[in-house]
Amino acid sequence: MIFPLSSIATFFLSNLYFFKRLNNEHLDLITIFFPFNCIFAIIKLFTNKKFMIKIIILNGPNLNLLGEREKNQYGNFTLKDVEKNCNNYADKNDIKLSMFQSNIEGELVNQIQNSRNQQDGLIINAGGYTHTSVAIHDALKILKIPIIELHISNIYNREEFRHKSLISKVAKGVICGFGVEGYVMSLKAMSKFLKNEN
Repeated sequence: MIFPLSSIATFFLSNLYFFKRLNNEHLDLITIFFPFNCIFAIIKLFTNKKFMIKIIILNGPNLNLLGEREKNQYGNFTLKDVEKNCNNYADKNDIKLSMFQSNIEGELVNQIQNSRNQQDGLIINAGGYTHTSVAIHDALKILKIPIIELHISNIYNREEFRHKSLISKVAKGVICGFGVEGYVMSLKAMSKFLKNEN
């Protein structure tokens, strides 16, 4: 746990400045109460420390081209727009958010494996790998943390080959068909689940 050292320094300096202005006759009173002031300040820092939930969002192949490809399905928002919206929500809701995108299956598997000890929850939009990647399925299956499967479009309203997901069986839940708003929706759902779990 990291404490704001600037706040501690400000507290002690203000107390020392106050003590310098007092006459010597008050020195005994200072000696008695100064340690208690320090204790109260440290207790306040402990109680005011917010619990930060650690969540990672993984994006699979072609999602780096949001805003360019199939706008009828994915809209005009870019991946940078999505990341900005997610980070804004995270900053306001005590979430330590990580975001990662790759077109390479192995890189996504590495991130999933690393998440088992580094994250409290994982949200994944695996793109086309949703329907084909046994490796991603197996990596997700290792995790003990909750997983949300995410899709911008409704995969069940599209081509038949998209109706099969290898991720759904290892996911806590699925959010699809709500456009890029689904990213913030998934953050809300994950945050609520983790806070209730704790």
